[in-house]
Amino acid sequence: MPDEPGPETDPTIIGLPEPPPLGASALPPGTFDDVVVLVTGGGTGLGKAIAAEFGRLGAALVVASRKAEHLDSAEAMFADIGARGIVTSCDIRDADAVASAFDTAERAFGLPGVLVNNAAANFPVPAEDMSPNAWRTVVDITLTGTFLCSREFGRRHLEARTPGSIVNIGASYAWTGGPGFAHSAAAKAGVKNLTETLAVEWGPYGIQVNALVPGLFPHEDMTADIAANLDRAPGTDDRQPAMRTGHRRELGWAATFLASPYARFISGHTLVVDGANWQRRSLVNPQVVPVRTQMGRPRFDSGGD
Repeated sequence: MPDEPGPETDPTIIGLPEPPPLGASALPPGTFDDVVVLVTGGGTGLGKAIAAEFGRLGAALVVASRKAEHLDSAEAMFADIGARGIVTSCDIRDADAVASAFDTAERAFGLPGVLVNNAAANFPVPAEDMSPNAWRTVVDITLTGTFLCSREFGRRHLEARTPGSIVNIGASYAWTGGPGFAHSAAAKAGVKNLTETLAVEWGPYGIQVNALVPGLFPHEDMTADIAANLDRAPGTDDRQPAMRTGHRRELGWAATFLASPYARFISGHTLVVDGANWQRRSLVNPQVVPVRTQMGRPRFDSGGD
């Protein structure tokens, strides 16, 4: 039987080209020179990469996080790229804490003109094993936190009669559902709907609201469960239609574009940055493996609960 076609046997399989190098940008230098950008969860991973791209384009950065070590990481990033920036401790589930973070930003630099709602919570668990507290925690951080930050941003701009831009970070299972992640998938579906709702409500006041959905962007700050999933599936690149995974700067470039003067007529849109991976379908469906089995969990037993 001949070999199955693949990169080793089919020279036409080349994948999507690599992006320009780190530090490059399609936007003019100084695009965000007079703009304050507040990024929740911007001290690690994809949030930090997004914040860095705004900083490279001149933005004054405000990074909010609950964890001191994440704030330290953000401050180190400011120094690395030569950006103006401050950090502020904030639990985005608390409306008063959110207002305080905005007050801190205004005292330092002025009213944020861009809000990136990146902070979220997630961990894999079968729905039947999920505790009420686990559900509340993920939904409160991912959905309620996004709403509270957006509401504070919107209120301040409505009062000041100034335009602004919100970029929410979504997930592709907002469309498809996410077995093993019922809490996060439901919350991200809410974030997508919130994006579309606020875009209509606040468009008349000059506030655009969009969302970004990242694909697979391996990085050192990945949660243990995501890292373990990648370890169980070697050869990540050939599992993507692009034949490669994403580079964090590619997500940052998408965020800076959506919030830039060049995207002012784009609002209520969710931009997926994943090399078409979430749209992939096989001609023959693979065998169904229950989520519990995939997670190595024993047969469900409520224990009389």
